[in-house]
Amino acid sequence: MPEDAGSEVAELQRELEAAYAQLVEAHKMASLGRLLASVVHEINTPIGSILSNNEVILRSLEKLKQQLGASRIEEALDIIEIMKSLAAVDKIACERISSVVRGLKTFARVDDSEWRKVDLNESIRNTLKLAGCEFRRRVVVETDLADLPEVECLPSMLNQVFLNILVNAGQAIEGEGKVTVRTRPEGDCVRVSISDTGRGIKPEYVQRIFMPGFTTKPVGIGTGLGLSISRQIVVERHGGSIDFESEPGAGTTFHIRIPIEHPRPAEPNRS
Repeated sequence: MPEDAGSEVAELQRELEAAYAQLVEAHKMASLGRLLASVVHEINTPIGSILSNNEVILRSLEKLKQQLGASRIEEALDIIEIMKSLAAVDKIACERISSVVRGLKTFARVDDSEWRKVDLNESIRNTLKLAGCEFRRRVVVETDLADLPEVECLPSMLNQVFLNILVNAGQAIEGEGKVTVRTRPEGDCVRVSISDTGRGIKPEYVQRIFMPGFTTKPVGIGTGLGLSISRQIVVERHGGSIDFESEPGAGTTFHIRIPIEHPRPAEPNRS
């Protein structure tokens, strides 16, 4: 190949990779946008509880001051117990907010573009905190997470894969249902399986499910990019595999396999 043609191909390859990175980032931001209303609801409820409790505590402190001034110790002790119980509720509310924000920060990180070893179980737990905002109390989540070796990966990209499939699972369930997440070591890979009790995938859609632009969701709900991007992240970026099994009316299970060690190009033979 002429040198000029080779450099042109290399430049086109760089442009393609840059465009792909932009597409992945745009889809991640779109996913966050769709989750925003659910996240706001999830945070707003405990904040309302904290504000309400705060008003009660302030009134209780004023009353406590009066009781102590009048040496009414028993009544003062009762007020202290009420304040302690309200503080315990506030602690739970703050932990709930903190867990949602932690999951959001993990998913939205823009400085996570380097390969590094991570605990995929922890990545899944953080992603479930976000997906839980979408599920609310309609979908029960069960986890069966085995002890795993650390996996060398692009964490932010894999978090996006997990969120895509978890949100799809929740949207496939009409009414109440269950999502189950399992992890297992499997040879030189780690397998993540995400199952739902939703409507399943029709046989005529099976061959198209990873095609860019294909979606079975109503307009405004699905972009048709989630599974396509997930496949590219898993297969092309990580050298893994993604497949599924589904029974119409009974649910779907996606299996994601990620190599424990990042596959590297073979060294050229200089002999």
